[in-house]
Amino acid sequence: MNELIIYSVLLFLVLSHLVMASLFYRQISKNERLSFHEKNAWRLKALIFPIGYWFLFKKRIKDI
Repeated sequence: MNELIIYSVLLFLVLSHLVMASLFYRQISKNERLSFHEKNAWRLKALIFPIGYWFLFKKRIKDI
């Protein structure tokens, strides 16, 4: 029973990571002010740690 709970929590974490990364990736692609290299750098960050970099991305976009 404990294994099932652990696996379900891990599955939830992986799926939420994928959803957040895909939403972040979409926002990066929509932004026309970023250069090609900046978009690639943000896309890589979106795949690694989407929730942490999401707030940093929003903050930097407001400054531009």
